[in-house]
Amino acid sequence: MSSGAQKYKVMAVLYRGGKAAQEEPRLLGTVENKLGLEGWLREGGHEFIVTDDKEGPNSVFQQNIADTDVLITTPFHPAYLTADLFAKAKKLKLCITAGVGSDHIDLNAANKHKVTVAEVTGSNVVSVAEHVVMSMLLLVRNFVPAHEQIERGQWNVADVARNSFDLEGKVIGTVGAGRIGQRVLKRLVAFDPKELLYFDYAPMPAEAAAALNIRRVADLGDMVSQCDIVTINCPLHENTKGLFNKELLAKMKKGSWLVNTARGAICVAEDVAEALKSGHLNGYAGDVWNVQPAPSDHPWRTMKNTQGGGNGMVPHMSGTTLDAQYRYATGAQEILRRWTAGEKQESANLIVENGEYATKAYGERTKK
Repeated sequence: MSSGAQKYKVMAVLYRGGKAAQEEPRLLGTVENKLGLEGWLREGGHEFIVTDDKEGPNSVFQQNIADTDVLITTPFHPAYLTADLFAKAKKLKLCITAGVGSDHIDLNAANKHKVTVAEVTGSNVVSVAEHVVMSMLLLVRNFVPAHEQIERGQWNVADVARNSFDLEGKVIGTVGAGRIGQRVLKRLVAFDPKELLYFDYAPMPAEAAAALNIRRVADLGDMVSQCDIVTINCPLHENTKGLFNKELLAKMKKGSWLVNTARGAICVAEDVAEALKSGHLNGYAGDVWNVQPAPSDHPWRTMKNTQGGGNGMVPHMSGTTLDAQYRYATGAQEILRRWTAGEKQESANLIVENGEYATKAYGERTKK
């Protein structure tokens, strides 16, 4: 950066890594390692605040938002930028999601205040797709209860094998067939499923669907009723919030499995827990929660199926492997570099700009 360039206040809200971040500098998405941006920003003469304190009016986040020019946050420890906070953020010009998924930002308010919102598109797709397939296998093979049995010093093959199945021959469907959904389906082909289905507001390119031998189902309830396994790979917006509620879960096959690495709020937490407890769902896995960090009494932490298993939940980690962290950290820096240099952003990274949604489809999906 040129020393004569305009100086900005940049704030990053990240998660605290503690000892792990001190020992592993490649944990770039942490408060300690600051997305690798600190030296670069300081050299340019910019003020740089990094914090994990984001809740309430006295938090570092809310105390500094009024005179911040650029806000950087991640989906893993999101700072929720509401319409009320936008009204206070008089100097805010750019919001960067270091990762994918900007639902922690009120995009309509961003448009109203003409704040640009950008994210590092594609930075997490491989990482999340691999996590989805791993989660399916964990559930279908009843891995977690089997491992916990070993930790307890026990050995009862029948007790865990009675709820263990093959992935081969199953009907698997994805809600959302974008970058992640398509990569999940591509990886599942090798397991020789009975059929691959998808539900999406827009059809996949014909050649891509033909290559995967995948069938589109126009009605979501119809699709989930046919599936042994459903994976959620769609964005969170007004039309998908609470989508998997009691009514839709009831349409799923009894004994089926559900994997959600998209956003926790797409599912109604209590309804999922009840479906698992009753045995209607055989398993639920994922890494996204409707509140992050999830409270200690969140029902997804301890829910079980009728046989004492079926829970594959982990912290929000699927898109933050060390490989993904390098991609989203360097991508966030490139977005910031272009902005400070007055250069045009890569169109794929833009969510809103100049008071408008960057793509018509995204705007349509987020309308209330």
